[in-house]
Amino acid sequence: MPDKNTRAVVLLSGGLDSATTLAIAGAEGHACHALSVAYGQRHAAELEAAARIALALGAREHRTVDVDLGQFGGSALTDCRIAVPMKGLAPGIPATYVPARNTVMLSLALAWAEVLGARDIFVGVNAVDYSGYPDCRPEYIAAFEAMANLATKAAVEGARLRIRAPLIALSKAEIIRRGTALGVDYGLTVSCYQADASGAACGLCDSCRLRRAGFEAAGLSDPTRYRTA
Repeated sequence: MPDKNTRAVVLLSGGLDSATTLAIAGAEGHACHALSVAYGQRHAAELEAAARIALALGAREHRTVDVDLGQFGGSALTDCRIAVPMKGLAPGIPATYVPARNTVMLSLALAWAEVLGARDIFVGVNAVDYSGYPDCRPEYIAAFEAMANLATKAAVEGARLRIRAPLIALSKAEIIRRGTALGVDYGLTVSCYQADASGAACGLCDSCRLRRAGFEAAGLSDPTRYRTA
């Protein structure tokens, strides 16, 4: 078994950013325990992608937790009655924001980390080329880390936890270059907010637009499979 101090929980959605984050955590020498969340998202193909990525990047373990945020709705990603924006990035917080999603996911990661004795939780949030979600900002990550160190037995007894967000200040092109250097196969990932069952992307949602622009800016070939009809 690895030393507890090398263990890390990595939130793994199946998308480009979380795959890069897993690669970074592994490159730092962590024994990575990857955690995916089935939260009622319409783009469930990303969960199959997460399993592929965890295997390809050598995660020590990969688990998927079911938490149906779709029962509350309130987001284009969890309520089929709300359309996914397709006209490009616009000012304000978009309809694809899922209320409390990162808080729920980080809380689940926190619970597992405490059981594992892991000191580090990695999350692939980004505050540069992103859709403006409030739970992707540095101040949110800092606040959650402060809460985690007040709320857990481990931290109270001296084993402080860190919330690691290595991509938070990087552009999408910088993220792609970093992951490419670490051997990430982005053809395994699914980023599209409304990918079909096979993982093929729409090419028009905010996530697809950011992803395509990132590969273009990085000067690298985009391996994304786009729907043809």
